[in-house]
Amino acid sequence: MPPYTLAHSVLAMDEPSDPGGTGPATGAPHTPPRQRGGDKRLVGPRAPSADMLKERKGLLELVRLSRDNVLNVIPAATLSRRILSGRVLRRVHLVADPEANRKVFKSNIDNYPKSPETKGILRKALRHGLFVLDGDDWRWQRRALNPAFAPRNIRKLGPLMSRVAEESSERLADADGSVNISDEMMRTAFDVIVRVTFAGGDGQSAVPVDVVSRAIEHYLDKTGRVSLLDYLGLPGWVPRPGRLRTHPTLKALKAGADKAIADRRKTPNTRDAALIDLLMDVEDPETGRKMNDEELRDNLITFLIAGHETTALTLSWALYLLAHAPAKHSKATEEAVRVLGSRTATVEDVGQLEYVRKVLYEAMRLFPPIPVHLRTAQREDSLCEHAVKPGDTVIVPFYSLHRHKKHWKSPNCFVPERFDNMARIDRYTYMPFSVGPRICIGAEFAMQESIIILATLLARFRFSGVEGRAPKPKLILTLRPDEDIRLKVEPLAAEAAAGEGA
Repeated sequence: MPPYTLAHSVLAMDEPSDPGGTGPATGAPHTPPRQRGGDKRLVGPRAPSADMLKERKGLLELVRLSRDNVLNVIPAATLSRRILSGRVLRRVHLVADPEANRKVFKSNIDNYPKSPETKGILRKALRHGLFVLDGDDWRWQRRALNPAFAPRNIRKLGPLMSRVAEESSERLADADGSVNISDEMMRTAFDVIVRVTFAGGDGQSAVPVDVVSRAIEHYLDKTGRVSLLDYLGLPGWVPRPGRLRTHPTLKALKAGADKAIADRRKTPNTRDAALIDLLMDVEDPETGRKMNDEELRDNLITFLIAGHETTALTLSWALYLLAHAPAKHSKATEEAVRVLGSRTATVEDVGQLEYVRKVLYEAMRLFPPIPVHLRTAQREDSLCEHAVKPGDTVIVPFYSLHRHKKHWKSPNCFVPERFDNMARIDRYTYMPFSVGPRICIGAEFAMQESIIILATLLARFRFSGVEGRAPKPKLILTLRPDEDIRLKVEPLAAEAAAGEGA
């Protein structure tokens, strides 16, 4: 394979035999378990794909491409190679290998903390939140927070999720023509996360919804936007557009959260507990340390930001994929109707909605909500026989990992059936919620919410594509469509009547 160069004199990927001692670019072949037993079922429509970098580009062209979509400057070779290494101001390694992932995310995790650039994206809003912490600070918070996210507590939030799913269904029933599914799923996921986080005994948010909405919308669109400068490893003092000051909407959200915490301290909620109630008195079981109000506030805002758009995007992409795969749609609908009839899904139904779960798994494989993760090496190590030195940036493109030609059969096709046997899926090739000790603490919450909402909608509506709409994945901080997803929505009863009339 010829040298893979991203930018002249900026980033040259190592050759298979590297005289500098970094080792082979591909190393020994590694083929994790693949879905071979059901080859005939691994057929489905192609999902939208990003336009990844296929040829040499100058630095200015890279900057231009990244402004539109940072995925445009991730090498397409990451879809077939285990590792690509080179230098961009500092050494960079792009890793798409399960054994290397095991080392980065589990067995040698202390050597690969989140990069300063990653923390810089969210630190202004979440300085004391779990997402941006590392080492002992992260460990005690994680130990303290784990019980709040235990399955028994997540199940208690099911009725609220069902209520929001019903409200979304009512809005879709009133819609006429094509529907902006991106907006609808954003609103639905937003309603869940705000009520779950700040709800009082009446089920309404203790922080004004419009305050939360404006802050999150601005943060994700401006402050939280990932920059090519982050991937190039430029230090945090180099200005990033959108991160130069704390926006007034974020200040208002923090003030609202501070007031909600103070009010709860004075008047505890004795009815259905919200997340704020579960977190008020958490403590580290090893040290007895409790969160102060600032740490509590930053974690509540972390869950608002992390648990809102990621779930909304997964639901939007899932509905888009089903709308363009009639046979898969029918199979998911048949399951939803069999389990639910036309009623709203509840937490008791989640275990029976196996194909709906697989649809969501496959949507997250094709469109991982957080598609690229950055780590910074602290000590010498090796990944895929490449030398890793202190200060090196390790980029793990989950997007590439989930579509890697050596890890997946028909990698760009929408095939929920590939998850029929989860034991055959290498957990380090499929990481929608990350993996290892830092696996997303809200993964159970997100899956329960998504299944309840998606099943409720599938039991009542048929979704189909809109001509001329072909969104592609775009990396901001999350993996958004580059244009809003619009779909035709038809009630199942009306569809059945039309069939009978024919």
